[in-house]
Amino acid sequence: MTIASADRSAAPPALSRHGFLAGLRGAISPRTMAAVAGVLLIQILFIASYVGAFHAPKPHRIPVAVAAPAAVATRAVAGLNGIAGQPVQATAAPGQAPARAQARSGQDAAALVINPAGTTDTLLVASGGGVSEVTAVTQVLTQADASRHRSVTVQDVVPLQRGDVRGMTGFYLVIGWIIGGYLLAALLGVSGGAQPATTRRAASRLLSMIPYAVVSGLGGALIVDQVLGALTGHFLALWGVGTLLVYAAGAVALAFQALAGILGIGLTVLVFVVAGNPSAGGAYQPAMLPPFWRAISYALPNGAGTDAIRRIIYFAGQGITGHLLVISAWLAAGVLVTLGASLLRAKSESRPTPSVGAPARPTIGEIS
Repeated sequence: MTIASADRSAAPPALSRHGFLAGLRGAISPRTMAAVAGVLLIQILFIASYVGAFHAPKPHRIPVAVAAPAAVATRAVAGLNGIAGQPVQATAAPGQAPARAQARSGQDAAALVINPAGTTDTLLVASGGGVSEVTAVTQVLTQADASRHRSVTVQDVVPLQRGDVRGMTGFYLVIGWIIGGYLLAALLGVSGGAQPATTRRAASRLLSMIPYAVVSGLGGALIVDQVLGALTGHFLALWGVGTLLVYAAGAVALAFQALAGILGIGLTVLVFVVAGNPSAGGAYQPAMLPPFWRAISYALPNGAGTDAIRRIIYFAGQGITGHLLVISAWLAAGVLVTLGASLLRAKSESRPTPSVGAPARPTIGEIS
């Protein structure tokens, strides 16, 4: 035997492509690969949702009241509604006082008071309803007046509180509450099994979330009100909405886990993070978002909660009933699905399975 042949015989065999793939399949189970694919999908959807919602915000049918003599108001409303792209939706108000009241109540984002005796009009805006929306409507109406050789003076009739500089505090507060709710549900699922074995266990998890929701709502209200002074003057209302949001998020997360096991955590992230956060109206209010995100905004707890907080703080709670009903509906659905899924699971597991080859049980006729 030569030295070269000895070296060749001592060398390890080359790893074939087939052998590498087989080793990879042995190291990573199909279930793990499916989980990785699910995470990748959520990541891609996350990027698509946030970039899709925020990359090109533009106003769409922002409600504006127009106060002027009847003939002037009719022409102004028609002109504003005829702007390309329909950035505003103008309606005639019966007078300056009603127009101001509509802006102060949050019914309209702004009110344009036209001065027929001069060339300077007054635009009443409500920053408490959303900074991006006010900025957009101000630009649209300023340009519209400039095209008619008129100017606009802006008055903020509902300014932001001193601690809520960009009007984002309510959004961050809602997101914090929702995160706490579904993280607690995920923790309960990981520690005790994602799918409750019995209805009693499912009910225990739902009941255990109540004190957490109450304390979480209290903590958030304390921080933004007493501690930081960001949103002040409505402590009890904030506490109540926070409790409702935390429990709703937790109940929905429990429901997804009861239906899909550990994969339910991913479904929860899809609803509250991928879809809910960019459509909630934080940086950009729904009227500034593309159609899909605008359509789902107030249908999800994120958007309903964010606008409810804004209306509590800046508009004396006007218009929050629908938002509270939306959050309550998610809560009720989460509770019912969690209990229903656990009940069906318990019944299916308790049903006896006949053994293969076991003799059939005789019927009453055969015994007689």
